Amino acid sequence: MSLFGLSLFFLPPLSYSIKTSINVIRARTNKDHTKSLKTKQGKHITKKYSPLNNVKMVFNYLTTHRLKLCFLPLLVAIAMQASRLSTQDLHSFYLSLQKNFTSLTIFSISLILGWTLYIMNRPKPVYLVDFSCYLPPSHLKASVKKIMHHVRVVRESGKWGKSDENEYLMDFVTKILERSGLGQETYVPEGLHCLPIEQSMVGSRKETQEVILGAVDTLLRNTGISPSEIGILVVNSSTFNPTPSLATIIVNKYKLRENIKSFNLGGMGCSAGVIAIDVAKSLLQVHRNTYALVVSTENITQNLYVGNNKSMLVTNCLFRVGGAAVLLSNISKDRKRVKYKLVHTVRVHTGSDDRSYGCATQEEDEDGVVGVTLSKDLPMVAARTLKINIATLGPLVLPISEKLLFFVTFLRKKFFNPKIKHYMPNFKLAFEHFCIHAGGRALIDELEKNLHLSPLHVEASRMTLHRFGNTSSSSIWYELAYTEAKGRMKKGDRTWQIALGSGFKCNSCVWVALRNVKASADNPWEECLNKYPVEIDI
Repeated sequence: MSLFGLSLFFLPPLSYSIKTSINVIRARTNKDHTKSLKTKQGKHITKKYSPLNNVKMVFNYLTTHRLKLCFLPLLVAIAMQASRLSTQDLHSFYLSLQKNFTSLTIFSISLILGWTLYIMNRPKPVYLVDFSCYLPPSHLKASVKKIMHHVRVVRESGKWGKSDENEYLMDFVTKILERSGLGQETYVPEGLHCLPIEQSMVGSRKETQEVILGAVDTLLRNTGISPSEIGILVVNSSTFNPTPSLATIIVNKYKLRENIKSFNLGGMGCSAGVIAIDVAKSLLQVHRNTYALVVSTENITQNLYVGNNKSMLVTNCLFRVGGAAVLLSNISKDRKRVKYKLVHTVRVHTGSDDRSYGCATQEEDEDGVVGVTLSKDLPMVAARTLKINIATLGPLVLPISEKLLFFVTFLRKKFFNPKIKHYMPNFKLAFEHFCIHAGGRALIDELEKNLHLSPLHVEASRMTLHRFGNTSSSSIWYELAYTEAKGRMKKGDRTWQIALGSGFKCNSCVWVALRNVKASADNPWEECLNKYPVEIDI
């Protein structure tokens, strides 16, 4: 194919892309610059589009496709020049190549060697083959009414810490539950359904084994992977770490090979799921052509707080049974069947600051009862840590148009008008889907507000909190499962998983879908998907 023909080959896709972009802008403009939105109270409001939005869209398109737009005139110029070449010119070029054959050979060999070294030493792509989330049996469901009745009976029996403020504390817990955003079908472990409640090591082991083995069983069944093919195992559970470890339980159950690289992460809070992915990613760069199994869970049985400290009672209201298993691969031939490719992981740890270190601490209360204390510094610490994470992730994922707008605003604020607010980049241009850790209604509300997200962007997080509660490090996987079940994950879509945890840590994962992703068998949402989304009355 001639160079002129090559230019014609590139022109149609580019012209189609420009035409598509213009049509999208026109379609959005022709809707009278209005959009109907639903507030948290269920009321409909009308939001007007500013013409500036269309200008930003065009600017973003031009900067995103700048290489194509710059390459097009160059390609046309080369094609025009090539069309003027005669047969004599081509013959002269051939003779010059023959005279410099030795130099050309050396150059070609050097180029091939350099390319080979680059291929051998570049980071191996990490793929997500599939994942599964544990769906507890229906008899473990507990409504707010059932939970409060159970707590009242346990308190009256004297098995809960005695207090002169029983009724006051009961009212406090009831208000927290009613305003938490949790629904009436979250799951509580079997030991806490008993009277008296059972918080033994046996009960704790039973809960955790049912969760992790249930999730792994489903994952292996859906992927068809033999346990003997797994070379890396990473398990995270923050507050329940028995001996033998949870990783060893999995090794024993599935008879994993003797040279498996196994890791058990403990005490790392709700963000440990992303940490486990990052650990597995690093190991997959060293150990080639293998699979990594990542399992995230938390134990509720042993960590129920039965004291009277208000700060420690909050965790009882939010945390519920759940867990997830994720299968990663660095095998090139798996690319055709995998769901996602891991693009970035960003980890921020502010534990060097005393307030960050102490904002969520497992300790004994004044009566010697163990629980997790949440300090008054938690909102401030979380906001600061989140800001650092976003500032680190932004340059990696944002289009150049947003980087330029941020830089221009920074210069204006620095040298001209200090009162100008910092420009918050539009992360909706970098991601199609957001999986915000379902740590509580307030966390989701704040991220929705500060990142200027729409209700649709945080729908997966809100519905996960409503249906399953705070399942700790596995909540981001229930959210991704929700997005898949709704059929919203298309090829090329980018997903941002973000989680916060004690320490204080804020960690992010970025995935890109390699195909139109359908929900796998035994998706935890398949039986109740038609009910969601629901309106949450707070």
